[in-house]
Amino acid sequence: MVFLNPEIVEESGKECVFNEGCLSIPGIREDVKRKDSIIIKFQDLNGKFIKESFSGISARVIQHEYDHIEGVLFTDKLSYLKKKTIKRKLTEISAGKIKVDYSMKFL
Repeated sequence: MVFLNPEIVEESGKECVFNEGCLSIPGIREDVKRKDSIIIKFQDLNGKFIKESFSGISARVIQHEYDHIEGVLFTDKLSYLKKKTIKRKLTEISAGKIKVDYSMKFL
């Protein structure tokens, strides 16, 4: 699906924990809490406005990708202690000291 100008208008349901990872942060996976259901409004490729509900893994994926638009990574949702334990790995990744099977750009 394509979501143009998306906006999550509601998050509901129980908060579920799932072990998330991200291509932007290779080699790191951590448990992240997210709501089980969302309502999102967006435009489709034809410019039609749509408001749709998602739940389960679909809701989780959409929330993860929406966070990217908002400048948030899944690591931002971790506790201070968890962030501290992965700090060295994050520093190595940001310095380009990581091997992956896909192209990555570093500042």
